[in-house]
Amino acid sequence: MVRGIGVDMTEIQEVRRLAEATEGSFIERTFTKREREDSLKAADRWEYLAARFASKEAVFKALAHLTREKTFDFREIEIRNYEDGAPYVVLTSIFQAVLIDAGVEKVHISLTHEKEYACAFVIAESGL
Repeated sequence: MVRGIGVDMTEIQEVRRLAEATEGSFIERTFTKREREDSLKAADRWEYLAARFASKEAVFKALAHLTREKTFDFREIEIRNYEDGAPYVVLTSIFQAVLIDAGVEKVHISLTHEKEYACAFVIAESGL
């Protein structure tokens, strides 16, 4: 059963502008260590980070309204890719607690990039 959906579109250059304007603190406050490391290996670092930012926003929109606190740290959400390139949300112990609180068992995610934008779509699902 679908418990929540979320979508977000992020302008790639806005992520770069925020990173530069905050001397990197935006990157530190928003992305996990692994995401920051992986962004340095990506073909386009800013596209990579913008897609992750859109993902975090979309996950938040799909889940936050289902939790008691209605909020959580974006660094609790980590987006990785399978070998075939398909994205997934890493189920850390902290993020699993968010899912339990929300009554969600699975999070589906899809990402896309087009010109100056990155977009993410998320479906939060329970087993019922």
